[in-house]
Amino acid sequence: MTFNAEAEFGVGERDEWSYSPAIAVGPLRFGMTVDEVVEAAAMLGHTKVSDCPRDHTIFSPTRKVEVSHPAAKQSPPAVTAYISQAAGLFCIAADAVHGPQVTHNGIPLVGRDLMDLERAEIAYAETNDVHFCYTPEGYAGPDDPGVVLRGQRVGQVLRSRPLFMVTRDGANTEWDSMPSEERRIYGESMA
Repeated sequence: MTFNAEAEFGVGERDEWSYSPAIAVGPLRFGMTVDEVVEAAAMLGHTKVSDCPRDHTIFSPTRKVEVSHPAAKQSPPAVTAYISQAAGLFCIAADAVHGPQVTHNGIPLVGRDLMDLERAEIAYAETNDVHFCYTPEGYAGPDDPGVVLRGQRVGQVLRSRPLFMVTRDGANTEWDSMPSEERRIYGESMA
């Protein structure tokens, strides 16, 4: 089954990836090296490897692997993987427009209107007597420390851009581990 993205974004269907907390998202396993990420991502599309700015000295040097669909060379990456020299792959970001669909408890997390996603999370929590959480920025998401929801502006709407994470070297939480580049998407502050 594939997730049908809204036609207004120019995406017909998304790949569907599974999520196993603290283990993997799709073909990417937490702890992988840069070479392992590039090898796993090569079947998905074009990859580009680059260094991330070192904003905090407590973190070891970090690299990122951007994966774009083969037919969409000029579009933003569908997936961005962040790899710490000490911890390996610790963060996987799914683009709101081009990224694969990843679900948590049956709720699609990628590319959703943030208000619709909040309603879905509340309904799921009420029906199943479980919890959901809000990020420090006010985005509702699953009560799973490995999922940090971010907003990505798509036209006039903020869409969900989830980060699937484990803590990296020297960090206490996934929020603390967030790559500085993910605090700003496409040059625009998401706070």
